[in-house]
Amino acid sequence: MNRKLFTILITLLVIITLAGAATLYFLLKEDNADGELPIDKALEYSYTTEEIKTDLKDNSYVLIQFQFFTDNKKAREEIVQREFQVKNEFIKQSIHLTEDDFQSNLNEIESSMKEAMNQEMKNGEILDVFIVNKVIQ
Repeated sequence: MNRKLFTILITLLVIITLAGAATLYFLLKEDNADGELPIDKALEYSYTTEEIKTDLKDNSYVLIQFQFFTDNKKAREEIVQREFQVKNEFIKQSIHLTEDDFQSNLNEIESSMKEAMNQEMKNGEILDVFIVNKVIQ
């Protein structure tokens, strides 16, 4: 076989292989184009806390439960281990909250919990926090 023809064939094979690998990478990539996790991965990386009960500034009580959505499996495992810190952080925040705050400022409560816990995280990030259960007495 001609040496020049052999070089051309090898070059073509390398180009085809690289193009195929690049195509597979983009087809199998976990993240969507907008940076959000697909719903099955989001649920796999989420964690729902136990119910937390504490008193509020206006002498009422709240029973609340959070769901944390993390960006990977290690982050989920870490937030499970940090549940005691989640409880502690919520108790610290709740001393300034009233029953009215739980009627109108849920987004702020979720946001402050996300920020506080992201400062503690070492193996990933908390993407979102949702209040999934709330009872006020």
